[in-house]
Amino acid sequence: MFKPSRMIASAVLVVLPLLAVAHNAQARQLPGFTELIKETAPAVVNISTTQKVQSGMPQMPEGFEVPDFPEDSPFGELFKYFFEHGGEGVEPDMRDAKSLGSGSIISADGYVMTNYHVIKDADEIIVRLNDRRELRAEVIGADQRSDIALVKIDASDLPVVKIGKSADLEVGEWVLAIGSPFGFDYSATAGIVSAKGRSLPKENYVPFIQTDVAINPGNSGGPLFNQDGEVVGVNSQIYSRTGGYMGLSFAIPIEVAMDVAEQLKTKGRVTRGWLGVLIQDVTHDLAESFGMEHPRGALVAKVLPDSPAKAAGLQTGDVIVNFDGKDIRSSSSLPPIVGSTRVGVDIPVDVIRKSKTIPLKVRLGELPDDLTRVSAAKPLEEQTNRLGLGVVDLTDEQKMELETEYGVLVQRLAQGAAASAGVQKGDVILSINNEQIRGVEHFRELVDDLPGGKSVALLVQRNGGPTFLAMRVPEAD
Repeated sequence: MFKPSRMIASAVLVVLPLLAVAHNAQARQLPGFTELIKETAPAVVNISTTQKVQSGMPQMPEGFEVPDFPEDSPFGELFKYFFEHGGEGVEPDMRDAKSLGSGSIISADGYVMTNYHVIKDADEIIVRLNDRRELRAEVIGADQRSDIALVKIDASDLPVVKIGKSADLEVGEWVLAIGSPFGFDYSATAGIVSAKGRSLPKENYVPFIQTDVAINPGNSGGPLFNQDGEVVGVNSQIYSRTGGYMGLSFAIPIEVAMDVAEQLKTKGRVTRGWLGVLIQDVTHDLAESFGMEHPRGALVAKVLPDSPAKAAGLQTGDVIVNFDGKDIRSSSSLPPIVGSTRVGVDIPVDVIRKSKTIPLKVRLGELPDDLTRVSAAKPLEEQTNRLGLGVVDLTDEQKMELETEYGVLVQRLAQGAAASAGVQKGDVILSINNEQIRGVEHFRELVDDLPGGKSVALLVQRNGGPTFLAMRVPEAD
Protein backbone atom coordinates (compact mmCIF):
# COMPACT_ATOMS: atom_id res chain seq x y z
CA MET A 1 0.00 0.00 0.00
CA PHE A 2 1.27 3.44 -1.00
CA LYS A 3 2.17 5.56 2.03
CA PRO A 4 2.93 9.19 1.20
CA SER A 5 4.34 9.88 4.66
CA ARG A 6 7.10 7.30 4.15
CA MET A 7 7.97 8.76 0.75
CA ILE A 8 8.22 12.28 2.17
CA ALA A 9 10.36 11.09 5.04
CA SER A 10 12.70 9.32 2.64
CA ALA A 11 12.94 12.41 0.48
CA VAL A 12 13.79 14.53 3.51
CA LEU A 13 16.51 12.09 4.52
CA VAL A 14 18.02 12.34 1.05
CA VAL A 15 17.77 16.14 0.80
CA LEU A 16 19.22 16.93 4.22
CA PRO A 17 22.65 15.38 3.55
CA LEU A 18 22.77 17.22 0.21
CA LEU A 19 22.03 20.51 1.93
CA ALA A 20 24.70 19.77 4.49
CA VAL A 21 27.24 19.07 1.76
CA ALA A 22 26.30 22.28 -0.06
CA HIS A 23 26.55 24.24 3.18
CA ASN A 24 29.94 22.76 4.00
CA ALA A 25 31.22 23.48 0.49
CA GLN A 26 30.09 27.08 0.77
CA ALA A 27 31.69 27.39 4.19
CA ARG A 28 34.98 26.15 2.76
CA GLN A 29 34.86 28.74 -0.02
CA LEU A 30 34.10 31.76 2.19
CA PRO A 31 37.16 32.74 4.22
CA GLY A 32 37.09 33.85 7.82
CA PHE A 33 39.14 36.98 8.53
CA THR A 34 38.89 37.05 12.33
CA GLU A 35 42.37 35.78 13.13
CA LEU A 36 43.89 37.67 10.21
CA ILE A 37 42.53 40.98 11.52
CA LYS A 38 43.77 40.25 15.05
CA GLU A 39 47.27 39.57 13.74
CA THR A 40 47.57 42.44 11.27
CA ALA A 41 45.63 45.34 12.81
CA PRO A 42 48.37 46.36 15.32
CA ALA A 43 50.67 47.33 12.41
CA VAL A 44 48.02 49.53 10.76
CA VAL A 45 47.86 53.21 11.73
CA ASN A 46 45.50 56.14 11.41
CA ILE A 47 47.00 59.28 9.88
CA SER A 48 45.51 62.73 10.39
CA THR A 49 46.93 65.88 8.84
CA THR A 50 46.44 69.58 9.38
CA GLN A 51 47.04 72.27 6.81
CA LYS A 52 46.78 76.02 7.19
CA VAL A 53 44.54 77.47 4.50
CA GLN A 54 43.21 80.94 3.88
CA SER A 55 39.55 81.45 4.52
CA GLY A 56 37.70 82.96 1.63
CA MET A 57 36.04 86.26 2.66
CA PRO A 58 33.31 87.77 0.51
CA GLN A 59 34.61 90.76 -1.43
CA MET A 60 32.76 93.94 -2.34
CA PRO A 61 31.76 93.69 -6.01
CA GLU A 62 33.58 96.18 -8.23
CA GLY A 63 31.72 99.52 -8.34
CA PHE A 64 29.37 98.52 -5.53
CA GLU A 65 28.93 100.71 -2.49
CA VAL A 66 27.27 99.96 0.83
CA PRO A 67 23.74 101.36 0.76
CA ASP A 68 22.99 104.31 3.03
CA PHE A 69 21.00 102.46 5.68
CA PRO A 70 19.49 104.27 8.69
CA GLU A 71 21.87 104.64 11.60
CA ASP A 72 20.10 102.04 13.74
CA SER A 73 19.52 99.52 10.91
CA PRO A 74 21.04 96.05 11.49
CA PHE A 75 21.59 95.61 7.73
CA GLY A 76 24.31 98.23 7.70
CA GLU A 77 26.40 96.20 10.16
CA LEU A 78 25.83 93.03 8.14
CA PHE A 79 27.13 94.65 4.96
CA LYS A 80 30.17 95.98 6.78
CA TYR A 81 30.92 92.56 8.26
CA PHE A 82 30.63 90.58 5.05
CA PHE A 83 32.30 93.01 2.67
CA GLU A 84 34.47 95.58 4.37
CA HIS A 85 36.38 92.96 6.38
CA GLY A 86 37.53 91.39 3.16
CA GLY A 87 38.85 94.63 1.79
CA GLU A 88 42.36 95.76 1.13
CA GLY A 89 44.70 96.04 4.09
CA VAL A 90 42.86 93.42 6.15
CA GLU A 91 44.80 90.29 7.09
CA PRO A 92 43.13 87.15 5.68
CA ASP A 93 41.77 84.67 8.19
CA MET A 94 43.55 81.31 8.36
CA ARG A 95 41.86 78.09 9.27
CA ASP A 96 42.97 74.52 9.84
CA ALA A 97 42.00 72.07 7.10
CA LYS A 98 42.08 68.48 8.33
CA SER A 99 42.20 65.22 6.41
CA LEU A 100 42.36 61.55 7.29
CA GLY A 101 44.17 58.55 5.89
CA SER A 102 45.75 55.26 6.86
CA GLY A 103 49.18 53.69 6.73
CA SER A 104 51.31 50.64 7.43
CA ILE A 105 54.26 50.33 9.80
CA ILE A 106 57.02 48.82 7.67
CA SER A 107 59.87 48.88 10.21
CA ALA A 108 60.02 48.54 13.99
CA ASP A 109 61.89 51.84 14.35
CA GLY A 110 58.97 53.93 13.13
CA TYR A 111 58.86 54.12 9.33
CA VAL A 112 55.28 54.34 8.07
CA MET A 113 54.17 54.03 4.44
CA THR A 114 51.09 55.84 3.14
CA ASN A 115 49.80 57.72 0.08
CA TYR A 116 51.35 60.91 -1.22
CA HIS A 117 47.94 62.56 -1.43
CA VAL A 118 47.31 61.84 2.26
CA ILE A 119 50.22 64.00 3.47
CA LYS A 120 50.46 66.45 0.56
CA ASP A 121 50.98 70.06 1.77
CA ALA A 122 50.40 69.03 5.39
CA ASP A 123 51.75 71.34 8.10
CA GLU A 124 51.30 68.70 10.78
CA ILE A 125 51.02 64.91 10.58
CA ILE A 126 49.76 62.84 13.51
CA VAL A 127 50.04 59.05 13.50
CA ARG A 128 47.70 57.22 15.88
CA LEU A 129 48.76 53.69 16.77
CA ASN A 130 46.63 50.71 17.61
CA ASP A 131 47.39 51.24 21.35
CA ARG A 132 45.90 54.78 21.05
CA ARG A 133 49.26 56.58 21.20
CA GLU A 134 49.43 59.71 19.03
CA LEU A 135 52.83 60.68 17.65
CA ARG A 136 54.00 63.49 15.38
CA ALA A 137 55.50 62.33 12.09
CA GLU A 138 58.04 63.89 9.78
CA VAL A 139 58.03 63.37 6.03
CA ILE A 140 61.05 61.40 4.84
CA GLY A 141 60.04 61.63 1.19
CA ALA A 142 57.08 61.57 -1.16
CA ASP A 143 56.57 60.53 -4.78
CA GLN A 144 53.61 61.96 -6.64
CA ARG A 145 53.90 59.66 -9.68
CA SER A 146 53.36 56.50 -7.61
CA ASP A 147 51.28 58.21 -4.88
CA ILE A 148 53.58 56.80 -2.19
CA ALA A 149 54.95 58.68 0.82
CA LEU A 150 57.24 57.64 3.67
CA VAL A 151 56.94 59.24 7.12
CA LYS A 152 58.81 58.61 10.37
CA ILE A 153 57.61 58.59 13.98
CA ASP A 154 59.82 58.55 17.08
CA ALA A 155 59.11 55.08 18.43
CA SER A 156 60.72 51.65 18.68
CA ASP A 157 59.76 47.98 18.97
CA LEU A 158 56.66 48.60 16.88
CA PRO A 159 54.61 45.82 15.25
CA VAL A 160 55.40 45.52 11.55
CA VAL A 161 53.32 44.34 8.59
CA LYS A 162 54.41 41.26 6.66
CA ILE A 163 55.25 42.04 3.03
CA GLY A 164 53.86 39.67 0.41
CA LYS A 165 54.00 39.45 -3.39
CA SER A 166 51.28 41.02 -5.48
CA ALA A 167 52.63 39.09 -8.46
CA ASP A 168 51.30 35.90 -6.85
CA LEU A 169 47.75 37.25 -6.63
CA GLU A 170 45.14 35.65 -8.83
CA VAL A 171 41.93 37.18 -10.11
CA GLY A 172 39.11 35.99 -7.84
CA GLU A 173 41.33 35.70 -4.77
CA TRP A 174 40.02 37.11 -1.49
CA VAL A 175 41.73 40.23 -0.08
CA LEU A 176 41.18 42.40 2.99
CA ALA A 177 41.59 46.13 3.65
CA ILE A 178 42.02 47.76 7.06
CA GLY A 179 41.82 51.52 7.44
CA SER A 180 39.93 54.50 8.80
CA PRO A 181 37.09 55.32 6.37
CA PHE A 182 35.41 58.57 7.42
CA GLY A 183 37.43 58.42 10.65
CA PHE A 184 36.13 55.03 11.80
CA ASP A 185 39.43 53.54 12.98
CA TYR A 186 40.40 49.97 12.13
CA SER A 187 37.47 49.24 9.88
CA ALA A 188 37.89 46.01 7.91
CA THR A 189 36.39 45.37 4.48
CA ALA A 190 36.87 42.37 2.22
CA GLY A 191 36.43 41.50 -1.43
CA ILE A 192 38.14 39.82 -4.34
CA VAL A 193 40.83 40.74 -6.83
CA SER A 194 38.97 41.92 -9.93
CA ALA A 195 41.95 42.47 -12.24
CA LYS A 196 45.70 43.07 -12.26
CA GLY A 197 47.92 45.49 -14.13
CA ARG A 198 45.27 48.16 -14.57
CA SER A 199 46.38 51.44 -16.10
CA LEU A 200 44.59 54.59 -14.97
CA PRO A 201 44.59 58.04 -16.60
CA LYS A 202 47.76 60.01 -15.72
CA GLU A 203 49.06 57.01 -13.73
CA ASN A 204 51.27 55.35 -16.31
CA TYR A 205 53.92 54.00 -13.97
CA VAL A 206 51.70 51.98 -11.63
CA PRO A 207 50.10 48.65 -12.69
CA PHE A 208 47.16 48.88 -10.26
CA ILE A 209 45.42 45.97 -8.57
CA GLN A 210 41.68 46.33 -9.08
CA THR A 211 39.41 44.94 -6.36
CA ASP A 212 35.81 45.23 -5.23
CA VAL A 213 36.88 45.88 -1.62
CA ALA A 214 34.87 48.77 -0.14
CA ILE A 215 37.27 51.73 0.00
CA ASN A 216 36.21 55.21 1.14
CA PRO A 217 37.88 58.49 2.19
CA GLY A 218 40.17 57.64 5.09
CA ASN A 219 41.20 54.25 3.65
CA SER A 220 43.83 55.89 1.45
CA GLY A 221 47.33 54.69 2.21
CA GLY A 222 46.16 51.67 4.17
CA PRO A 223 47.23 48.08 3.47
CA LEU A 224 45.57 45.47 1.29
CA PHE A 225 46.16 41.99 2.74
CA ASN A 226 46.03 38.55 1.19
CA GLN A 227 44.62 35.59 3.11
CA ASP A 228 48.04 34.87 4.60
CA GLY A 229 48.04 38.25 6.34
CA GLU A 230 50.67 39.69 3.98
CA VAL A 231 50.45 43.17 2.49
CA VAL A 232 50.08 42.90 -1.28
CA GLY A 233 49.03 46.46 -2.05
CA VAL A 234 48.49 50.01 -0.81
CA ASN A 235 44.92 51.25 -1.23
CA SER A 236 45.06 54.38 -3.31
CA GLN A 237 42.05 55.22 -5.47
CA ILE A 238 38.44 54.48 -6.25
CA TYR A 239 36.43 54.93 -9.41
CA SER A 240 33.34 56.88 -8.53
CA ARG A 241 30.84 59.26 -10.04
CA THR A 242 29.53 60.26 -6.64
CA GLY A 243 32.68 60.54 -4.51
CA GLY A 244 31.82 57.36 -2.63
CA TYR A 245 32.50 53.68 -3.15
CA MET A 246 30.91 52.18 -6.29
CA GLY A 247 32.55 48.75 -6.43
CA LEU A 248 35.84 49.70 -8.12
CA SER A 249 38.93 50.11 -5.93
CA PHE A 250 42.58 50.32 -6.92
CA ALA A 251 45.69 49.45 -4.94
CA ILE A 252 49.36 50.06 -5.68
CA PRO A 253 51.24 46.73 -5.91
CA ILE A 254 53.41 46.26 -2.84
CA GLU A 255 56.54 45.67 -4.97
CA VAL A 256 56.13 49.13 -6.49
CA ALA A 257 55.35 50.74 -3.13
CA MET A 258 58.29 49.17 -1.29
CA ASP A 259 60.73 50.06 -4.05
CA VAL A 260 59.59 53.69 -3.88
CA ALA A 261 59.72 53.68 -0.06
CA GLU A 262 63.25 52.27 -0.07
CA GLN A 263 64.44 54.92 -2.54
CA LEU A 264 62.82 57.68 -0.49
CA LYS A 265 64.49 56.34 2.64
CA THR A 266 67.99 55.99 1.17
CA LYS A 267 68.22 58.97 -1.20
CA GLY A 268 65.11 61.10 -0.65
CA ARG A 269 63.91 60.82 -4.25
CA VAL A 270 62.80 58.25 -6.81
CA THR A 271 64.55 57.55 -10.10
CA ARG A 272 62.81 55.75 -12.96
CA GLY A 273 63.94 54.39 -16.26
CA TRP A 274 63.10 56.48 -19.32
CA LEU A 275 62.81 55.21 -22.87
CA GLY A 276 61.62 58.40 -24.57
CA VAL A 277 58.69 57.30 -26.74
CA LEU A 278 55.01 58.16 -27.01
CA ILE A 279 52.99 54.99 -27.41
CA GLN A 280 49.48 53.71 -28.05
CA ASP A 281 47.62 50.40 -28.33
CA VAL A 282 47.61 48.30 -31.48
CA THR A 283 44.05 47.88 -32.75
CA HIS A 284 42.88 45.02 -35.00
CA ASP A 285 42.97 47.27 -38.07
CA LEU A 286 46.42 48.61 -37.19
CA ALA A 287 47.68 45.07 -36.63
CA GLU A 288 46.48 44.17 -40.12
CA SER A 289 48.21 47.19 -41.64
CA PHE A 290 51.48 46.21 -39.90
CA GLY A 291 51.26 42.59 -41.06
CA MET A 292 50.65 41.25 -37.52
CA GLU A 293 48.49 38.20 -36.83
CA HIS A 294 46.77 39.80 -33.85
CA PRO A 295 46.99 43.01 -31.80
CA ARG A 296 49.79 43.09 -29.23
CA GLY A 297 52.60 45.28 -28.03
CA ALA A 298 53.05 49.05 -27.71
CA LEU A 299 52.96 51.07 -30.94
CA VAL A 300 55.52 53.88 -31.07
CA ALA A 301 53.71 57.05 -32.14
CA LYS A 302 56.75 59.30 -31.62
CA VAL A 303 60.41 58.96 -30.70
CA LEU A 304 61.46 61.94 -28.62
CA PRO A 305 64.63 63.77 -29.69
CA ASP A 306 67.81 63.19 -27.65
CA SER A 307 66.17 60.19 -25.97
CA PRO A 308 67.48 56.68 -25.23
CA ALA A 309 65.01 55.33 -27.81
CA LYS A 310 66.41 57.65 -30.47
CA ALA A 311 69.98 56.57 -29.67
CA ALA A 312 68.97 52.89 -29.80
CA GLY A 313 67.43 53.22 -33.27
CA LEU A 314 63.74 52.92 -32.42
CA GLN A 315 61.50 54.41 -35.09
CA THR A 316 57.99 55.76 -35.32
CA GLY A 317 55.73 52.87 -36.30
CA ASP A 318 57.76 50.25 -34.44
CA VAL A 319 55.70 47.92 -32.25
CA ILE A 320 57.51 47.04 -29.02
CA VAL A 321 56.58 43.41 -28.26
CA ASN A 322 59.25 42.50 -25.70
CA PHE A 323 61.21 44.57 -23.19
CA ASP A 324 63.95 43.06 -21.05
CA GLY A 325 62.59 39.57 -21.61
CA LYS A 326 59.01 40.53 -20.71
CA ASP A 327 56.24 40.24 -23.30
CA ILE A 328 54.38 43.50 -23.87
CA ARG A 329 50.67 42.71 -24.27
CA SER A 330 49.48 46.32 -24.59
CA SER A 331 50.78 49.87 -24.39
CA SER A 332 49.76 50.19 -20.72
CA SER A 333 52.06 47.35 -19.68
CA LEU A 334 55.24 49.03 -20.98
CA PRO A 335 55.64 52.16 -18.75
CA PRO A 336 55.65 50.29 -15.39
CA ILE A 337 58.29 47.88 -16.69
CA VAL A 338 60.45 50.68 -18.09
CA GLY A 339 60.02 52.78 -14.95
CA SER A 340 61.16 49.98 -12.66
CA THR A 341 64.21 49.14 -14.80
CA ARG A 342 67.62 50.34 -13.65
CA VAL A 343 68.99 53.46 -15.34
CA GLY A 344 72.18 53.23 -17.40
CA VAL A 345 71.92 49.51 -18.21
CA ASP A 346 71.68 48.02 -21.72
CA ILE A 347 68.25 46.43 -22.11
CA PRO A 348 67.20 44.05 -24.93
CA VAL A 349 64.10 45.23 -26.82
CA ASP A 350 62.25 43.41 -29.61
CA VAL A 351 60.22 45.45 -32.09
CA ILE A 352 58.10 44.57 -35.10
CA ARG A 353 59.07 46.76 -38.05
CA LYS A 354 57.63 46.19 -41.52
CA SER A 355 56.38 42.73 -40.49
CA LYS A 356 59.80 41.66 -39.21
CA THR A 357 60.98 41.20 -35.62
CA ILE A 358 64.11 43.28 -35.00
CA PRO A 359 66.20 42.99 -31.80
CA LEU A 360 67.62 46.22 -30.36
CA LYS A 361 69.63 47.30 -27.33
CA VAL A 362 68.66 50.41 -25.42
CA ARG A 363 70.45 52.09 -22.53
CA LEU A 364 67.76 53.69 -20.38
CA GLY A 365 68.06 57.22 -19.12
CA GLU A 366 66.39 58.76 -16.08
CA LEU A 367 62.79 59.88 -16.44
CA PRO A 368 62.69 63.70 -16.53
CA ASP A 369 60.44 65.55 -14.12
CA ASP A 370 58.63 67.26 -16.98
CA LEU A 371 58.36 66.44 -20.67
CA THR A 372 57.67 69.28 -23.10
CA ARG A 373 54.57 68.87 -25.22
CA VAL A 374 54.51 70.16 -28.79
CA SER A 375 51.77 72.44 -29.99
CA ALA A 376 49.43 71.92 -32.92
CA ALA A 377 50.10 73.53 -36.26
CA LYS A 378 48.21 76.50 -37.67
CA PRO A 379 46.19 76.31 -40.89
CA LEU A 380 47.44 77.48 -44.27
CA GLU A 381 46.09 77.58 -47.81
CA GLU A 382 44.32 74.33 -48.72
CA GLN A 383 44.84 71.83 -51.51
CA THR A 384 42.90 68.60 -52.14
CA ASN A 385 43.46 64.85 -52.52
CA ARG A 386 41.41 61.82 -53.54
CA LEU A 387 40.34 60.91 -50.02
CA GLY A 388 38.39 64.14 -49.61
CA LEU A 389 41.06 65.65 -47.38
CA GLY A 390 42.09 69.23 -47.80
CA VAL A 391 45.80 69.28 -46.91
CA VAL A 392 48.54 71.91 -47.04
CA ASP A 393 52.27 72.01 -46.52
CA LEU A 394 53.66 73.00 -43.12
CA THR A 395 55.50 76.27 -42.67
CA ASP A 396 59.01 76.36 -41.21
CA GLU A 397 57.54 77.78 -38.01
CA GLN A 398 55.05 74.94 -37.72
CA LYS A 399 57.75 72.35 -38.37
CA MET A 400 59.79 73.90 -35.57
CA GLU A 401 56.82 73.78 -33.18
CA LEU A 402 56.17 70.14 -34.07
CA GLU A 403 59.86 69.22 -34.07
CA THR A 404 59.43 67.53 -37.45
CA GLU A 405 60.64 67.97 -41.01
CA TYR A 406 57.72 66.17 -42.60
CA GLY A 407 53.92 66.05 -42.66
CA VAL A 408 50.89 67.87 -44.11
CA LEU A 409 48.12 69.76 -42.33
CA VAL A 410 44.44 68.73 -42.68
CA GLN A 411 42.50 71.92 -43.37
CA ARG A 412 39.32 70.46 -44.90
CA LEU A 413 37.59 67.15 -44.22
CA ALA A 414 34.77 65.62 -46.26
CA GLN A 415 32.91 62.33 -45.69
CA GLY A 416 35.01 59.32 -46.62
CA ALA A 417 37.62 56.85 -45.43
CA ALA A 418 39.73 59.42 -43.59
CA ALA A 419 36.79 60.83 -41.65
CA SER A 420 35.58 57.32 -40.78
CA ALA A 421 39.06 56.52 -39.47
CA GLY A 422 38.89 59.46 -37.08
CA VAL A 423 40.95 62.07 -38.94
CA GLN A 424 40.01 65.57 -37.81
CA LYS A 425 40.41 69.05 -39.18
CA GLY A 426 43.65 70.50 -37.77
CA ASP A 427 45.44 67.13 -37.65
CA VAL A 428 48.94 66.94 -39.07
CA ILE A 429 49.38 63.70 -41.02
CA LEU A 430 52.99 62.65 -40.53
CA SER A 431 53.14 59.30 -42.34
CA ILE A 432 51.17 56.65 -44.23
CA ASN A 433 52.14 53.04 -43.57
CA ASN A 434 55.30 54.30 -41.83
CA GLU A 435 56.43 56.30 -44.87
CA GLN A 436 57.12 59.88 -43.89
CA ILE A 437 55.23 62.48 -45.91
CA ARG A 438 57.57 65.03 -47.51
CA GLY A 439 54.79 67.37 -48.60
CA VAL A 440 51.47 67.69 -50.39
CA GLU A 441 52.67 66.27 -53.70
CA HIS A 442 54.29 63.28 -52.00
CA PHE A 443 51.09 62.76 -49.98
CA ARG A 444 49.03 62.66 -53.17
CA GLU A 445 51.38 60.05 -54.68
CA LEU A 446 51.15 57.86 -51.60
CA VAL A 447 47.36 58.11 -51.52
CA ASP A 448 47.09 57.23 -55.20
CA ASP A 449 49.10 54.05 -54.59
CA LEU A 450 47.06 52.85 -51.59
CA PRO A 451 45.55 49.36 -52.09
CA GLY A 452 41.75 49.31 -52.08
CA GLY A 453 40.01 47.28 -49.39
CA LYS A 454 43.08 47.18 -47.13
CA SER A 455 43.79 48.88 -43.79
CA VAL A 456 46.61 51.39 -43.75
CA ALA A 457 48.14 53.21 -40.77
CA LEU A 458 48.04 56.99 -40.59
CA LEU A 459 50.27 58.74 -38.06
CA VAL A 460 48.70 62.06 -37.09
CA GLN A 461 49.73 64.83 -34.72
CA ARG A 462 46.83 66.14 -32.64
CA ASN A 463 46.77 68.49 -29.62
CA GLY A 464 50.50 68.25 -29.23
CA GLY A 465 50.70 64.46 -29.34
CA PRO A 466 51.01 61.85 -32.11
CA THR A 467 48.63 58.94 -32.56
CA PHE A 468 48.10 56.16 -35.11
CA LEU A 469 44.77 55.74 -36.88
CA ALA A 470 43.73 52.76 -38.98
CA MET A 471 42.08 53.76 -42.27
CA ARG A 472 40.41 51.25 -44.56
CA VAL A 473 40.95 52.37 -48.14
CA PRO A 474 37.82 52.15 -50.32
CA GLU A 475 37.83 49.94 -53.38
CA ALA A 476 38.55 51.71 -56.66
CA ASP A 477 35.50 52.68 -58.73
